[in-house]
Amino acid sequence: MASRLGLFGLFLAVVLDVTAAVTFTVPQQAHTGTYKYAPLDPAPVGISFEFFAFPSYFTNVTATNQCLSNWKDLTGVWPPIRIGGTTQDRAQYDSATSAYVVYSVSNPADAPASLTFGSKFLTLAGSYAGSVVVGLNRGKNNIQNTISAAKIAVSEVKNLLAIELGNEPEYYSRNGQPIASGSWSPAIDAASQNNWDISVGSAVNKKPIIQAGNSNDSPPTWGAAELIATENSTVKQYVQTYAHHNYPGGTVTSLMSHKGISSNLHVFDADVAAALREGKPYVFGETNSVSGGGAAGVSPTFGAGLWTMDYVLRASYSNISRTYFHHGTVGNCQYCFWGRYSMGAPYYGAYAATALLAKASYLTALDDGTTNYAAYVSFGSDGKPLRALLYNSDYFSGSGTRSSQSFVLQGLTGTSLKAKRVTADSAMSRVDQGGVVTFGGQKFTDGDCKISGTEAVETLTVSNGQVTATIKASEALLVYFQ
Repeated sequence: MASRLGLFGLFLAVVLDVTAAVTFTVPQQAHTGTYKYAPLDPAPVGISFEFFAFPSYFTNVTATNQCLSNWKDLTGVWPPIRIGGTTQDRAQYDSATSAYVVYSVSNPADAPASLTFGSKFLTLAGSYAGSVVVGLNRGKNNIQNTISAAKIAVSEVKNLLAIELGNEPEYYSRNGQPIASGSWSPAIDAASQNNWDISVGSAVNKKPIIQAGNSNDSPPTWGAAELIATENSTVKQYVQTYAHHNYPGGTVTSLMSHKGISSNLHVFDADVAAALREGKPYVFGETNSVSGGGAAGVSPTFGAGLWTMDYVLRASYSNISRTYFHHGTVGNCQYCFWGRYSMGAPYYGAYAATALLAKASYLTALDDGTTNYAAYVSFGSDGKPLRALLYNSDYFSGSGTRSSQSFVLQGLTGTSLKAKRVTADSAMSRVDQGGVVTFGGQKFTDGDCKISGTEAVETLTVSNGQVTATIKASEALLVYFQ
């Protein structure tokens, strides 16, 4: 009997160890303790629109302005947008056209192989109230055409933050772009970028004005550090920001893993550091879950929404100032937050991340990124904690028993806290297939992106300076300190 009791005790100890709470101490002031604190952009979450599709998103897709406005209501700042992508290097400026864009495709779901755009395209970009990055053609090697477009961009886009000169140049040779008709390499591309930065920047008489880099291959090759090493002081004065693209890919399980997200973002540490040494912001100028418009079994899921949330926060914590989520062909875009169908599950993750970061000046991570459990805290300009976000990235498919994890926050004051839950039936829930995804009990209405439903605010009891929150697998909780 004693041996059986001993075995039972060992079994119980193992179970308790596996299900033990994770405990984090909340700093009561930014820049205290052993944590790293990252400064925050006023609007860290942005949208990248595929070049040819941009006019359609703003003239034919009802949800666009409201979806962006929802974030603005949280932050007080319109989210940044970037206009670019593969088709920016297929697009030539035509001063004679009165259309936004002119192209022909055999199937509406296709992206055009070539297109032209007029000044009306840039006037539309200039009507947006937030900051705008405009991507222009370098691949065709027609610098005078690009300069003509850049001059219109500077005159028409009142909130123009930067101009990109080319998109993902590492693929120019493969795609038959004229600028890469001879040999092509990171060094040759860097020399090209540097020359174009100076030529275009001086032609529009703007310093700084260029978003440099814009590659997709994993650093260090084609990365910012490699590019910066080739730049002289003349080039650097024209550079506003350094950008890279990132599409982690994988299954829903691997994508939404907090440990996996942290590991993916560490790939960019050296590039971020190189940009910051130059006093320039580093951004993800184009990113999303899976490249090529997304994967049907991954990108529209709630798990991808949780990835979106955690990815934004870990990127911000890694000193990546802004994250622009790409939106491709309207009606043929698995990872789009809106537009392909009325609403997408990933929008909820982006909204939750924005809610944590809204009007905050600093962000820290309380975890080390090596487990499935994440904890972040945002701080106001006075250094006081505003909110915490707790994330359980254990995968729940929708079948079997849904596990849960206890999170303990300690070092608190007061007697209670309010919280909102980010949840769905499973990581595989899809809004377009009838799945219900909610943030604080509320949804974003199909068609117009307006918030609907009764707000559900949970109350957490603080006892002896700590609070315990239970979070199910594939779920998150936003906790309000103020």
